[in-house]
Amino acid sequence: MRTDPIREGVAVPRGGPAARVVWVLLWIALAAFAAEFVRHVYLKYAALDSPAYAMFLTRRGWLWCHLGGGAVGIVLGTLQFATQRWRRQAWVHRWVGRAYFAGMLVTMLGATALIATSPAPMPIRVAFAATEAAWLVVASIGVVAILRGQIEVHRRWMLRAYLVTLAPVVFRIALYGAVGAGMAPSPNTIAALLWGSWAVPLLAYALGRWLADAAKRGARMAAAPTGTGVGLDAG
Repeated sequence: MRTDPIREGVAVPRGGPAARVVWVLLWIALAAFAAEFVRHVYLKYAALDSPAYAMFLTRRGWLWCHLGGGAVGIVLGTLQFATQRWRRQAWVHRWVGRAYFAGMLVTMLGATALIATSPAPMPIRVAFAATEAAWLVVASIGVVAILRGQIEVHRRWMLRAYLVTLAPVVFRIALYGAVGAGMAPSPNTIAALLWGSWAVPLLAYALGRWLADAAKRGARMAAAPTGTGVGLDAG
């Protein structure tokens, strides 16, 4: 255990070599996904005569607001997994986090305008709006937690926020998979995939978190001396 310079007096555990290797591999995978997604989106809208760009020609300002902020959010959100380990340069984590949050607010602004002016069916527009709301809720809880000095709570909720940040990536993977399986991309199918692109990862994280916490409680009870009453209800 050692003191976390992000918030003096808070102790954080250090993982073993195996945990650090897994962490690095996970970060590399996330960075690769983020880079590929940003590249794919740029190529999709880079050509002014592309069919995809033509759909947003009269709303291109909001489109680039949404895409630019989203690219910043995905890249800096990924970077935050590395900077949270830089204990001697804690200021980097703080400022990258602020830039990440600001970038996501910009993309939310663009998304709100695009949703409001979109000719898409209502189920799709509601699904997009729900994705926005989900990110705002979980990210706001994470910000409030760090302001209160609750480091572990902050980490858990900002991880949830990053899972919602990756919803566009998950949605496209799921859409390609659905089309490849022979499903027609109907409005209801698209809306369902949009909801699932952030709800399923959040549910999976919640289940994994619950199992991990249960395992830790079980390990503490097993290690406690007989007769101490650890983990037992009084009476």
